[in-house]
Amino acid sequence: MNKLESLIQTAHQLRAPGGCPWDAEQTHESLVQYLLEETYELIEAIESGNRDEVLEELGDVLYQVVFHSDLASTGTLGDPFDIEDVASFMEQKMRSRHPHVFGSDEELAKYRAETGDQVMQNWDAHKKKEKPGRTSILDGVPKELPALARANKIIGKAEKAGILSPLSAPAVPISDEQDLGRLLLAVVSSARALNLDPERALRDAARTLEIEIREAEMAAATDAGVIGRVSED
Repeated sequence: MNKLESLIQTAHQLRAPGGCPWDAEQTHESLVQYLLEETYELIEAIESGNRDEVLEELGDVLYQVVFHSDLASTGTLGDPFDIEDVASFMEQKMRSRHPHVFGSDEELAKYRAETGDQVMQNWDAHKKKEKPGRTSILDGVPKELPALARANKIIGKAEKAGILSPLSAPAVPISDEQDLGRLLLAVVSSARALNLDPERALRDAARTLEIEIREAEMAAATDAGVIGRVSED
C-alpha cells in the first residue's frame, strides 16, 4: 500500500464506527473554516520559503481533500463519489485544457505553445467548451474571495476580454510590491481614521464594476444579434 492509499484509509477509519467522534460529526459545511485556514497557512509557508513548513501545510490541505472525498463517498452530496472519482475528473480536465500537450496531431498543431502567455490565450476557450452554460466572463469568480483578490480577478478577466483596457502606467506612483504594500497599508489606516470598512468598500466597488461589465457584455451580445439578423435579411 502506498502512502496516499494509507492516508485515505486513515481518514475513513477516523470517520467509521469506533473511530473519532469529532471526525464523524463533521460535514462539508463545518469543514469550510478549516479548509480556509489550512489554505492560508500553506500560502504563508510558501511565502516564507521554508521547506518543512510547505511540506506540512501541503499535507494539511491534502487531508482536507481526502476528508471531503470520504464524506462524499457516503452520498452527502447526492450520488456518491470518492477521491478516485475526484482524481479521474481532474486528470480529464487537465488533459482537455492542455491539447498542446495531450491532443491529437491536429490539436498539437493548432494549440502549439512555446510560452505561458500563449497557453493562456487558449485557456478561456478550453473552459468555455467545458462550461457552455456560462454567459459572462465573470461566471465562476467566487463571491467568497477576499475583496482585493476578487477585484484583481474581475479586472483581469475584463482586460483579457477587451472590455477594460489595461493601464499604460500606474494610476498612482508605485514601482514595486514594497511600494504597493505601503500604499495599501496607508489606505487601510486612512479608512480606520474615518471609521470606514476597507474590505466592504472594495467589495462594493468591485460589485459595481461587475455590474458594468455584465451590462457591457449584454450590450455587445445585443449588437451582435442585431447585426446577425440584418445580415440574414
